[in-house]
Amino acid sequence: MALYNKINREELKQIMAESEEERVTISFYQYAHITDPQKFRDDLYQQWNGIGVMGRVYVAREGINAQISLPKENFDAFRDVLDGYDFLRKIRLNIAVEDDGKSFYKLKIKVRPKILADGLEDETFDVTNKGKHLSAEEFNQLTSQDDTILIDMRNHYESEVGHFENAITPDVDTFRDSLPIVEDILDEHRDKHIVMYCTGGIRCEKASAWFKHRGFEKVYQLEGGIIKYAHDVEEKGLENKFKGKNFVFDERLGERISNEIISKCHQCGKPADTHTNCVNVTCNLLFIQCEECAQKYEGCCSEECQDFIHLPEEKQAELRKGMDKGVRIYTKGRLRPGIVND
Repeated sequence: MALYNKINREELKQIMAESEEERVTISFYQYAHITDPQKFRDDLYQQWNGIGVMGRVYVAREGINAQISLPKENFDAFRDVLDGYDFLRKIRLNIAVEDDGKSFYKLKIKVRPKILADGLEDETFDVTNKGKHLSAEEFNQLTSQDDTILIDMRNHYESEVGHFENAITPDVDTFRDSLPIVEDILDEHRDKHIVMYCTGGIRCEKASAWFKHRGFEKVYQLEGGIIKYAHDVEEKGLENKFKGKNFVFDERLGERISNEIISKCHQCGKPADTHTNCVNVTCNLLFIQCEECAQKYEGCCSEECQDFIHLPEEKQAELRKGMDKGVRIYTKGRLRPGIVND
């Protein structure tokens, strides 16, 4: 049996777009000690591929990080696979808040040095010695106190479209960038309660363990991140302290948590919080675009890219040679490190 997908990307996307199969989008992670990540990866691929799982999964000696979707009718079979591993038995699964089931179109499981790149080389650091988990109720209560510092452990383009009230949103592109910046911010608040949050919990869990390792004592994290919080406040009738959208790393690029639109279109400045990638695949810039600008620029980030997509395909292919810019993120008007959002 093949352990990798071999079907053309565009064909897979078309198949998914036309499918009427009811699917559910799920994310989960677990820090653990995996002795043979490659064997674990191959076994997992065989089992998940057989029940229609699609998504992006990272496996390392420190654990697993997964964002996936699967047919609803196979959910029990999926749970059985997880329960076959001691460290995944009865693990919490974060169910997407807004979901059309088309978040992924293929299964990709990669073995990496770490499931979350952190830039840390300290061999004495124990990622499993984490901070205290907070329920939605406990989070709301603790973050209302004057002796609490609330930190968003996500990237700037995520917090730009949505964040918790009074959260510090560091101006960073990656998790590894955030650790030293956040430590500098927190250094003068060592006597306070330090509460962290992220999308589903994986980043603030590692961060909470790191800051405990660095000598901070009152360290907490929002259990299940923004995703679980959104479900809990709705089910329990709690105050929703999150404003805007939760950015997600799949085809959706976001799920609405509250009705507020706190960001602006990067082209015209009107209120907007829809992330998109520039239609010019050579550019592929991630930016926020309103509906009017999407029509005006045909999904492109600039007139230059709009002109480019109207060139003959052969000319586009010729110009693309040597023009790969990698992952690009819009940076205009970014926040300063340590700014507090109301």
